Amino acid sequence: MIDAAIVPAPWLTRDDLWTIATAVLASVACGLVGCWLVLRRLSLLGDAISHAVLPGIAGAFLLTGTRDVLPMLLGATVVGVVTAFMSSALSRVGRVDRDAAMGATFTALFALGVVMMSMAARQVDLDPGCVLYGLLEFVPFDTVDVLGVQVPRAAAWLGAALVLDLILMVAFFKELRATSFDPAHAMSLGLPVGLVHLGLMAVVAANTVVAFEAVGSILVVAMLVAPGATARLWTDRLVPMLWLAAAIAAATAIIGYLAALELNTSAAGMIATVSMVGYLGSVGAVSARSSLRSALRAAV
Repeated sequence: MIDAAIVPAPWLTRDDLWTIATAVLASVACGLVGCWLVLRRLSLLGDAISHAVLPGIAGAFLLTGTRDVLPMLLGATVVGVVTAFMSSALSRVGRVDRDAAMGATFTALFALGVVMMSMAARQVDLDPGCVLYGLLEFVPFDTVDVLGVQVPRAAAWLGAALVLDLILMVAFFKELRATSFDPAHAMSLGLPVGLVHLGLMAVVAANTVVAFEAVGSILVVAMLVAPGATARLWTDRLVPMLWLAAAIAAATAIIGYLAALELNTSAAGMIATVSMVGYLGSVGAVSARSSLRSALRAAV
């Protein structure tokens, strides 16, 4: 048991602390990956992948007959990469804007996933609502042993995903930076722009499916977009943006969960709401700062 002295608030139980830790891990992992989507102006693609991986999850279950994370992770990652490829191909061949191609792709794949989930639910208790809304409040009741400590299974997987994100981000930082800011120049330098893009999409898909069970696809979208978009408002430098996005993601998860406890409502929904409030507040603050600077310059 966690000693009462280290519990940050008297009304928080051990289960609450594990739930908060899981939400923070999910939010930070998705937020860091989402920064690269924001920089590449592909925020909608994160939304598309988070919905389009549903047929990958359902297909993995129908093929293997198990709800283990690894088969579903593999299936979702494959479909996530296919989504990115299909969106680019439709945009190029069909001569439509990329956002229209992404919208057509992810809605079709999401609809297919709903049908497949309904088929899978006939064989086992596989609730489509869990994929959409998550089961964050029930995370502490499904644990695994990690070095002799009972840790929520979702927290263990999300922790592993965050570590992997950091390793890949450090290892391929130069490639990600070059292809995000100036892909034409990166291609002229011989960098594999297309391969880096597909790799990033695979990482987005992997983070999405790992976070699915805990927070659902709706909150995953908010986690992928809001921290990076909010951080981008406050800084034009890449490394500070990544640090700031991680801090915003963690704070949003904590504040959102505490607000959900106070209001007795959905934790995932409240965290997503807090994310939007934080973004809108940042827009207002940055706009006010710009107006103040302009007024001071005019006065001088």
